[in-house]
Amino acid sequence: MANSMLLSLAEELDDLNVEFVSLQEKNKEYKKTLEALRTIEKSCMSMVAHQKKKYAQISQSLKKNGKDLGLEDKPRWEELQRHVAEKQKVCVEIHESLPRPSEGFLKLSLGQVSVSLLSKTEKFDYKEEYERFKLYMTIIMLICSFSTSFFINFRVCDALFHFLLVWYYCTLVIRESILRHNGSRIKGWWVLHHYLSVVVCGILLIWPAGVSYDMFRNLFMLFSLYLNFVQLLQYYYQSGCLYRLRALGEKSDMYITVEGFQEWMWRGLTFLLPFLFVGYLFQLYNAYFLFKLSFHPECNEWMVPASAMIFFILFLGNFTTTSKVVLSKFQAMQKKKHKKSL
Repeated sequence: MANSMLLSLAEELDDLNVEFVSLQEKNKEYKKTLEALRTIEKSCMSMVAHQKKKYAQISQSLKKNGKDLGLEDKPRWEELQRHVAEKQKVCVEIHESLPRPSEGFLKLSLGQVSVSLLSKTEKFDYKEEYERFKLYMTIIMLICSFSTSFFINFRVCDALFHFLLVWYYCTLVIRESILRHNGSRIKGWWVLHHYLSVVVCGILLIWPAGVSYDMFRNLFMLFSLYLNFVQLLQYYYQSGCLYRLRALGEKSDMYITVEGFQEWMWRGLTFLLPFLFVGYLFQLYNAYFLFKLSFHPECNEWMVPASAMIFFILFLGNFTTTSKVVLSKFQAMQKKKHKKSL
């Protein structure tokens, strides 16, 4: 019995040895290809940097000397400008397909690690995973804020919830920085919004139990409950748009600010916008409540006026940015309609 078992294992090892030799050969081939790829990448990065620099110089020279040209030279000048613009566009596309070193916040937090997503599939998958992460966290925070609003009233539980919010917004900052690094045109305000959210949640985390905290606590928990509800609506609106765009074959690399705002998108957006603006007004009310609270004789903590200021900045930034985006999309859609009618 023992003999047959050993023979069986020996045969299995022989088969594995054959596969192991093949694995070693494949690994050598992989390393060799990887080294060649790195060499080609460095060469491409050097060449595209040189091309971008030269085309920028030529473009600047054309703009500088364009005013002094006569009418007979204008067509040639315009042709050269178009040629340079086309080449610059191609250079940008090539540059985006190459790995780039991290900059700014990513470099500070992650070091020199490259977070470039080189294929459209990788970019799209990362964006979808980012949206799923927000969905799962929103559901968790919705449950937590509902529980702390109506059933649980312990400072330790509040602190755990505030810590969860700090971690969530810190994670969002890093993930959105990776999205921006890979070409997503997220407006600067939304990045700043999450930085401010980290700060205000951090303030709530270290806010000592007392009169001021107790007076603001229930209002903030209700605000968190409403905010997570709105974020849930936002997820379903964005995922609906994403699904529709994929069905139409209009894949954008990073659908956080999708190009070509379509008329059908208004159907979901007009439903969502009132909830968004109510949330912004809620932020304004939080700022007003905290501002009044700062004059209370028993409220001496610096957290009160600091939170009031941040909530007011959040309201102002959110309201202004969303209004501008909606207005620009509406104007673009009206221009498109006008062109079709001509």
